[in-house]
Amino acid sequence: MSSIQGLIMKQVIKSIVEINDNKRSKYFAFFIQALILISVITFSIETIPSLKPQTRLILQSVEWFSVVVFTIEYFLRVYVADSKPRFVFSFFGIIDLLAILPFYLSFGVDLRSLRALRFLRLFRILKLVRYNRAMSHFTQAIKSAKEEILLFIFITLILIYFSAVGIYYFENQAQPEHFSSIFDSLWWAIITLTTVGYGDVYPITVGGKVFTFFILMIGLGIVAIPTGIISSALTKSVDKKQE
Repeated sequence: MSSIQGLIMKQVIKSIVEINDNKRSKYFAFFIQALILISVITFSIETIPSLKPQTRLILQSVEWFSVVVFTIEYFLRVYVADSKPRFVFSFFGIIDLLAILPFYLSFGVDLRSLRALRFLRLFRILKLVRYNRAMSHFTQAIKSAKEEILLFIFITLILIYFSAVGIYYFENQAQPEHFSSIFDSLWWAIITLTTVGYGDVYPITVGGKVFTFFILMIGLGIVAIPTGIISSALTKSVDKKQE
């Protein structure tokens, strides 16, 4: 009888913590989303240097409450998961863990690491992806197009290295202070291929300028490729949901 009651309890909890159409699930989702936003806002307020001790105490209390709720939520999701290891190492499982881990790690680290741990609290905002249908479509699109995206990243890295080598040979003698090595030239390659062009490093030789022109043309194409890949995958994801 106890095993049956435990199974029923597990199903009840699962119907609440996972996204469903029942009211309790909707209230739970709304509560978690509101708490995430409050947590992010308090995180931002904490950076104000002139805060009073009383205000900091209130913000700290909000943080403690948020961590307790997120911790309970995390273990409930692990408990109701059909495959616990699969959930723990999934995207949402890792995000849920990162939402609470900095708080507990802060008790055992020195103050120099504390700022970095506090920064990790920003991962909580990614928890909102679970409750947003549009973001859910985007996540599915990224998953379906992951091979094309990985291929694009690989080709981009090759082009960045090729660009750094090319500009190094054109500009090294003319500007040894900016292009002293291929590693120094990587900065120019990145900002040129991404068409950012800060203007802090630029070619002055004729060969370097011609080479830069071709790299800029390639860069314009690089910017457009991932947009096409993701938009195509996103359209397919939306179409599947509507079927």
